[in-house]
Amino acid sequence: MTARAADRARYDRATAHLDAPVAIVDLEAFDANADDLLRRAGGKPVRVASKSVRCRALLERALAKDGFAGIMSFTLAESLWLARSGFDDVLLAYPSADRADFAELAADPKLAAAVTVMVDDPAQLDLIDAAREGGGEVVRVCLELDTSLKLLGGRVRVGARRSPLYSPAQVAEMARTVARRPGFRLVGIMAYEGHIAGVGDAVAGRPLRSRAVRLMQAAARRELAERRAAVVRAVRAVAPDLEFVNGGGTGSVQHTAAEAAVTEIAAGSGLYVPRLFDNYTSFRGRPAALFAQPVVRRPGVGIVTVLGGGYPASGVAGQDRLPVPYLPEGLRYDPQEGPGEVQTPLLGSPADDLLIGDKVWFRHAKAGELCERFDALHLVEGDRVTATVPTYRGEGRTFL
Repeated sequence: MTARAADRARYDRATAHLDAPVAIVDLEAFDANADDLLRRAGGKPVRVASKSVRCRALLERALAKDGFAGIMSFTLAESLWLARSGFDDVLLAYPSADRADFAELAADPKLAAAVTVMVDDPAQLDLIDAAREGGGEVVRVCLELDTSLKLLGGRVRVGARRSPLYSPAQVAEMARTVARRPGFRLVGIMAYEGHIAGVGDAVAGRPLRSRAVRLMQAAARRELAERRAAVVRAVRAVAPDLEFVNGGGTGSVQHTAAEAAVTEIAAGSGLYVPRLFDNYTSFRGRPAALFAQPVVRRPGVGIVTVLGGGYPASGVAGQDRLPVPYLPEGLRYDPQEGPGEVQTPLLGSPADDLLIGDKVWFRHAKAGELCERFDALHLVEGDRVTATVPTYRGEGRTFL
């Protein structure tokens, strides 16, 4: 029996009492992935990206391990909810225009001490000030550096379009703007190198593309390391008490951690290891989060139909954004239909061994987005479900 076949047998036994659709997290794999992130971080603290987890119980499990420290959140409403729930170090990774929550943040000493918000434009400071409604608490802010690689004088750009702050001079000027504004305190810098951390460099069947990605990423790492160090020096000249410099992502942990200017690493997807992380040479994780759909039809030889399954991930639409049939091995989508909202036909010889009611296990393309589809995650240890915990959705929290 292969390792994957053994996993399928375990998951089927563990969830035999549960009807599909159902989502699980294999805790042995989750913990092994957490330990690997810490190993690659080389002693620098790892801040957990909540967007990639979206389950308070599993955020707590990761943070209980020595080496994890703090949360990187994705909306202001989520940040305040986490802070009210007892998480005392929450970095909001994206700017917000949520005036009501800024008013609450500025009026509550506990929230203001626990939450750091992201800015990259003086207009964002104006919005926060206009939203205060008399709240006088100092708002902790972090500046985001654009990490993209610019070539040929800027005519070619590789990387996400995020912050307008690119050069050390631009970031330092924004730091001075914050320093001059009463009611704000600059505490950190963030730089997420998505073109390095979030792009696989070993795509199956595409050796030339994979080599090109590796060359691009090597050049991007060198350029960013130099520029990030210069940015940190320039900002520390304005704010010598800067608390943290955050960088990285699951796919670049060890490379980012090697930079002296970086004080902490951000990672989250590496805990669940969705399918988009199969194409990396820098690490090998264990799939920890899966979902199962039930077989509801057997239309013919080599075909079964499961209920639902059409859970595409965000980003540029393509095959790599689709969930992948994982267990039993050897199933594939019908190219004429793909995964459907209500039903999904699957092709392959393993279909002939599946009965009505059997489970087919899938891996989502991304990590936390799976939790937008399920109210609960069943935590599996060995061949038993040892706990069932709510996702954000299960707690009535859908932040985006």
